[in-house]
Amino acid sequence: MQGRLLVLFSSLTLALLSSSCSSSPLVTPPRQASGQAVPSISALSLSPSQEAKIGQKIWQNESAGKVSGLTAWNQGEGFPSLGIGHFIWYPVGKKGPFTESWPQFYQFARQRGLNPPAWAAGACPWTSRAAFQSDLHGARLTELRKWLARNVPAQAAFIARKSEAALAKVLAKTAPSERARLASNYRKVATTANGTYALIDYVNFKGEGINSSETYRGQGWGLKQVLLEMRDVSAGQNAAREFAAAAKRVLGRRISNSPPARGEKRWQAGWFNRADTYAQAF
Repeated sequence: MQGRLLVLFSSLTLALLSSSCSSSPLVTPPRQASGQAVPSISALSLSPSQEAKIGQKIWQNESAGKVSGLTAWNQGEGFPSLGIGHFIWYPVGKKGPFTESWPQFYQFARQRGLNPPAWAAGACPWTSRAAFQSDLHGARLTELRKWLARNVPAQAAFIARKSEAALAKVLAKTAPSERARLASNYRKVATTANGTYALIDYVNFKGEGINSSETYRGQGWGLKQVLLEMRDVSAGQNAAREFAAAAKRVLGRRISNSPPARGEKRWQAGWFNRADTYAQAF
């Protein structure tokens, strides 16, 4: 998997950092309003065993691998989080600052022929955490947890697809003077299995870092910020360890910048533990 990622990303980087593309590129460059080419890359293909392994690790990160953790509405949040990746699902008529991902995954699962429960399409049917909790062991959420537990590899594949799509977006939203460093750091991290997992997992965990609404005091906390936060280290496990350390620095800033009413300090230990898994070789 690392080799495929490196080939794809190297092609992506060359296309963005140069002024022209070959006649048969691996990337197809759409255009920004400015006329600058912004490449997109073809779908990342993970083997079934890779999907399963990465899926299990993400599930362990998010909810200790428990089936009960596949449908959750956290205290203080305005939405439930579903699946191994805690895909956000906004209630009817409500939106928030974070990117909603459950409807996207639902369509992805349908395209794979996995037949997710029909009632789980559209907007979230629960309008409050209290209503969700009262129905936690009802027929709908019980059915959904069983379906999600059977389809962990598909969730991992969706998360990988999100991570892949993030690369072109992040580079396009990065200042030209910083693109080479960001690309170099990505390549260094992607040379190990755990580094590849880290790049896939972090996008699902905290996003791309290019959504202006996902900032506190003007500072984001996504993949872009972590890659730019990294110190200059060699490729391989050193880079994976530095990615983990940079993620903790970025997440620590998010907590410091967050509104006190959100109480984000309570999540620090869990977030840092998750980042630590990126430094651990498979």
